[in-house]
Amino acid sequence: MSRMGDVLAGFHAAWEFESDSVLIRYERGIRTPKLFQALGERRIPLTALEGVTLTPGKRGTVVLRAEPRPGADPLMEAAAGQLKDGCDPYRLVLPAERDTLAEYYADELRAQLSQSGPTERFLVDAPEVPVSFKAYDGKASFDGKTVRFRWFWTGASSAKWKAGDQSFAVSDLSGVEWRSPEVFEGHLRLLRRDANGGTQPAQADQDPAAVVFGLGYGPVHESLPFAAAVLTAVRSRGASAAVPAAAAPRRDPADIAERIRHLGELHQAGLVTDEEFSVKKAELLAEL
Repeated sequence: MSRMGDVLAGFHAAWEFESDSVLIRYERGIRTPKLFQALGERRIPLTALEGVTLTPGKRGTVVLRAEPRPGADPLMEAAAGQLKDGCDPYRLVLPAERDTLAEYYADELRAQLSQSGPTERFLVDAPEVPVSFKAYDGKASFDGKTVRFRWFWTGASSAKWKAGDQSFAVSDLSGVEWRSPEVFEGHLRLLRRDANGGTQPAQADQDPAAVVFGLGYGPVHESLPFAAAVLTAVRSRGASAAVPAAAAPRRDPADIAERIRHLGELHQAGLVTDEEFSVKKAELLAEL
């Protein structure tokens, strides 16, 4: 049995072995993947793991990987298999000459794992809130109770402008769909409890419950922890159902005026009808 507090350091991270968990501390160096830097450190309970592997890596390295149980980690659940190997927070890359030491720790860790299969609840802590990030068509923010999308004039579709800025209480959501910004049509979509069949537009850029990613917008290290935090809150909403959602902050009058001006431009361009213009203008004025 490895001693509690033993540390195995690799490239970009170090694992500290404790009696009931593995504490993973990620480096903050310029070469470290941004997702690791954003995570900082994570405590992984042994009950959240179901296996350990040690395999040859690239260019004279070996890779020690802990295998999380399905449903144990909100980050991995949100990622849904889309993370590249280099951004996998459960991989520890070491120089090949340390393979004997790595094998020792792998064996010690395996000996302490006694559970496998899906878990009914998350066992690894979610990223802390509040969290926010800039997508291509809007800013997404989450305070632990409510997700808010505030559209950008330069990126949001006319469908989203017509719908207006959005607020979603955790209690109204059933899940989160994250599509990596590193693939075509990357986006973050909130799945609503009352949405069934085709009530949500197929295209994320037309769906007011989604923000779309673009070059430099919604990067993995910002949007994935966000998705994990929301997913955790959705799964545990029963325990916090009695907590009232925080009231939306009142807007700056100058901001309201600018949005009304932009709404007028959309109206003049024929993208918004007379009725829609009147309704949205009234909604904006009501926020003052």
